Amino acid sequence: MLKSAVIDSDQESSRLCLEFVNTLLWHASEHPEETLHSYADLVTWAQGVRLISNHKAQKLLRDAADQPTEASRVLKRATALRETIYRIFIVLIHEKSSAEADLAELNNTLTKMTSGARIVKTAKGFAWNWDVDEDALDSLIWPIALSAAELLISEERKRVGQCADDRGCGWLFLDNSKNCSRRWCDINDCGNRAKQRRHYERTRKYT
Repeated sequence: MLKSAVIDSDQESSRLCLEFVNTLLWHASEHPEETLHSYADLVTWAQGVRLISNHKAQKLLRDAADQPTEASRVLKRATALRETIYRIFIVLIHEKSSAEADLAELNNTLTKMTSGARIVKTAKGFAWNWDVDEDALDSLIWPIALSAAELLISEERKRVGQCADDRGCGWLFLDNSKNCSRRWCDINDCGNRAKQRRHYERTRKYT
């Protein structure tokens, strides 16, 4: 069913693409761990981040059961987009030039998504608007691609960081600390492990 989509930029939507990138655990290691093994996993993730309602999730799962080949294709597109977004932000974090191929891939997704895009007036001012097929199995991909685009053209792109864990955590986050000094995905996880390792190394040096 075609529906008019109005997209307003906000911080939460900017975080969406980063949350999706983090569905691959230990992203920067030699042995990353996949969490999206099926289209159903993709739907469950979308529910978890409140991208879709429970009602829509159930409908997508029913449709996927009727269209297993298409569901598999959409999952592959989604994970390919995830890696594209990851590479784009990694080179920005390390202050390198983005690979043209990755930007082209992101733009290809955006072009398909925003056919007939137009500006409309909203209660907050103005926003992008276009018609989308909200029942399509790949409708989950569009908000993720848009989130990445919004983050790239905003000043917040300078606040995207990567966990400094040397075991290859690779987690991406939006650093809202005062001096952009955040280093870890979670101070109680990778941060605490690094602290314990430093303590062990200091102790060993004096024994």
